[in-house]
Amino acid sequence: MNWLVSIPEFLVSEILAVPAFLIGIITAVGLAALRKSTGQVIGGALKATLGFLLIGAGATLVVASLEPLGAMILGATGAQGVIPTNEAIAGIAQAEYGAQVAWLMILGFAISLVLARFTPLRYVFLTGHHVLFMATMLTIILATAGYDGWVTVLLGALLLGILMVSLPALAHPWTRRITGDDSVAIGHFGTAGYIAAGAVGRLVGRNSRSTEDAKLPEGLRFLRDSMVATALSMALMYVVLAVLFLARAGTEEAFTAFEGGATGVGNYIMMSITQGLQFGVAVAVILFGVRTILGELVPAFQGIAAKVVPGAIPALDAPIVFPYAQNAVLLGFISSFVGGLIGLFVLSVWLNPAIGLALILPGLVPHFFTGGAAGVYGNATGGRRGALAGGFVNGLLITFLPAFLLSVLGTFGSENTTFGDADFGWFGIAVGSAAKIGSVGGIVVILLIGLGVLGLAVLVQRGVVDARWDPSPGRAWPGAPGERETEAVAASGPTLAHPRIAPPKGAPAPPPPPS
Repeated sequence: MNWLVSIPEFLVSEILAVPAFLIGIITAVGLAALRKSTGQVIGGALKATLGFLLIGAGATLVVASLEPLGAMILGATGAQGVIPTNEAIAGIAQAEYGAQVAWLMILGFAISLVLARFTPLRYVFLTGHHVLFMATMLTIILATAGYDGWVTVLLGALLLGILMVSLPALAHPWTRRITGDDSVAIGHFGTAGYIAAGAVGRLVGRNSRSTEDAKLPEGLRFLRDSMVATALSMALMYVVLAVLFLARAGTEEAFTAFEGGATGVGNYIMMSITQGLQFGVAVAVILFGVRTILGELVPAFQGIAAKVVPGAIPALDAPIVFPYAQNAVLLGFISSFVGGLIGLFVLSVWLNPAIGLALILPGLVPHFFTGGAAGVYGNATGGRRGALAGGFVNGLLITFLPAFLLSVLGTFGSENTTFGDADFGWFGIAVGSAAKIGSVGGIVVILLIGLGVLGLAVLVQRGVVDARWDPSPGRAWPGAPGERETEAVAASGPTLAHPRIAPPKGAPAPPPPPS
């Protein structure tokens, strides 16, 4: 009977939990449904897979470049506490609940497709690793509350399937504000932070210009390039923190921030600058991967929509919105991290002494990905002020919510890590509090929570999304006249900076542009 466990574990661990493979399979299915040739199906699937592998490579570079910075921050501030890391807590739980997580994830994905087919929520959630993290959290909460294995799997799968179609719908009015159409949705369990960023952006960003419309002196025009601006900003941040760490802890401890150590103060400073520049490279790789996958996946989804889920919209990972406002990503990241630091201060001076909440240290990776996306959402509704305020609110959410979440994770609450993004926090707290009721009563309350989320999403879809509600009606629509060029147009080639010269008299008419 081992095959009953090994097969689903293989499907989850090696295929469904690997976004690149999942995206490749979905793209192949969509292209096949469009009756493309075998070569087109294989080529499109491989290109989509490579696009996600590019995103993964960029994410790996981001993590690698942020590790020394995290060590410098901890060394410069002397802070100690819990660092939320989804991968770490999921890895710890796999040893005890691996089979239950596998079955819960597979059934949850199937339920999400059924809901997408037979409800107005036509979203197909394709961020496989985040589905794995949510499946793991639900398993931990329900299992440690004392529910039987199959009850945990069935109940958790239903909740997971509901979240996979509901959260993209709840965020879609703001996502459409970013993209300008319904081609993609957000499929990432930081949705509460993105909605909050969009809402706050509208409140504070009246008449605030977009982050992408910065007017710079001629000598600083090179900062319009997002890769250059990001790299220089991070290099500056690295140098400042490196000097603070050096002044506080001395050379012997400060040099250990880098793997293998530094050979001297000059080498230490130059390694800091290099890490900042590599961060800019990492972001550029992510953006290129996003463009690659969108070029293949969105057309393929026409086939999915026609055959499996009519009108299907792919719900993708947070970096999918990065190319729409690249400067906002950096602003959102920095302001989210500042929010995390302020949240840590509140925890340390008030909530920890008063009610014993753990100190949540600001992890740079979640603050970059969710804070960067929150900055894009805030910019879409409130420009520069919206990007800063949206990232800041997201930083507070992913600091306070994980602190409260620890209380419902049973024995896993004593680990030195937890789930970090906003939706893990609010949904985990709600389900965990209901699970503590126990027995049938707890199941009933949990089901009501799931049905409440589903019902709210259906109402939002019908009354808000389908009605084309605009969360920021005072701002020009993306791509409208007067707005900054979209990434696709900008990528097509350089624009002329000089006035056109009229053709000489009697010259033949030029040929029409290629279709």
